[in-house]
Amino acid sequence: PTFVARISHSAPSYFPTALLGCSLVFMVQGFYSASDDVVELNPSNFNREVLQSDSLWLIEFYAPWCGHCQSLTADWKKTATALKGIVKVGAVDADQHNSLGGQYSVRGFPTIKIFGANKNKPDDYQGGRNSQAIVDGALNALQTLVKDRMSGRSGGSDYSRQSGGGGGGSKKDVVELTDDNFDRLVLNSGEVWLVEFFAPWCGHCKSLEPEWAAAASAVKEQTKDKVHLGAVDATVHQGLASRYGIRGFPTIKIFKKGEEPEDYQGGRTRGDIIAGALDLFSDNAAPPELLEILNADVLKKTCDDYQLCVIAVLPHILDTGAAGRNGYLEVMMKMAEKYKKKMWGWLWTEAGVQMELEASLGIGGFGYPAMAAINARKMKFALLKGSFSETGIHEFLRDLSVGRGSTATVGGGALPNINSVEAWDGKDGELPVEDDYDLSDVDLDDIFDKDEL
Repeated sequence: PTFVARISHSAPSYFPTALLGCSLVFMVQGFYSASDDVVELNPSNFNREVLQSDSLWLIEFYAPWCGHCQSLTADWKKTATALKGIVKVGAVDADQHNSLGGQYSVRGFPTIKIFGANKNKPDDYQGGRNSQAIVDGALNALQTLVKDRMSGRSGGSDYSRQSGGGGGGSKKDVVELTDDNFDRLVLNSGEVWLVEFFAPWCGHCKSLEPEWAAAASAVKEQTKDKVHLGAVDATVHQGLASRYGIRGFPTIKIFKKGEEPEDYQGGRTRGDIIAGALDLFSDNAAPPELLEILNADVLKKTCDDYQLCVIAVLPHILDTGAAGRNGYLEVMMKMAEKYKKKMWGWLWTEAGVQMELEASLGIGGFGYPAMAAINARKMKFALLKGSFSETGIHEFLRDLSVGRGSTATVGGGALPNINSVEAWDGKDGELPVEDDYDLSDVDLDDIFDKDEL
């Protein structure tokens, strides 16, 4: 989630460096209606309206609670009216339809993407957020698209029509499965597979083929090759078809490590298949790694790569011992597992080790353990006010995930300097050893003047 603050009219138009709490906006209603020229898009119509279209599309991914999204609404409607009949303008409520947002790597709101010739890889719109700037950007993209078509570099939509064969994906990304390789590739891989059982003469299978190929390419890229799409010619490999009770074509089954295969119940468009595969990826992904802040690179990379970085400042090892510290880390790991579908990073440090970080987050005054969540793109953070427990942290993160809570600006408006330190060795702490002094040879008379005593 992106932290978005609504400031009262009496407040200054900037956030001061010191802590400034501000209420997050949370709204549930959509921004656009049927009377607007903005096309409301969702998983049911996205493939038909956008991916199978030859038109250039300008699409806003928004969240109803996002203040910047609310501010953009009037300009977005004006843009849609100005470009009517020239460029398609759409909007996706990515808070409600998070599968679409995830499919196109949307990490903040509002995100605007341009779907041109290659709709499998839209471009990010980087221009201004007023209607004139957006219209200019759309017309520039349209001009580029036309020039590409005239030069023969693009034939319109990157996805071919179903009667025309491949496009928008590569058949090589669909793994051909047989009686000989099925167990080795699917059952023994420990990874998630979606497997289509087809017959070459089946009309529905032919219609599914380009969708399956396009989805295979997108899923391979977006899951880093952790979810696979395969296909079995059930007329040739009848043993596999019999083993899994295949009675109609096409049949799609989901295979997960250690579980019985289950029937895929989702839609048959590439968008539906991709969304289903990404959900499976999230459900079966390992929780994010919990890292100790050992240097500036650890903090910067984690906070840059994820929507939020959740940071715990734990008591000194002499105050808790190894058992106490491991208890706190276990709570954090459970929360990382619970919220693993979120694009969040997880970090920890010992109290007093990264004092500039603590000061920038205002942590020192709240005692230890403490926790903060940073949005590095906005340089905003929120503090855990409740208990450092599964319940307390869950309530804190749940509020953040729906846009509630209070935020402040990171001190200095940037990530602070970080000390380079050695990793915790997992052991109890030891008090510093002091040198022993033998006082038997010390003549106190030489030190103190007896007359003065």
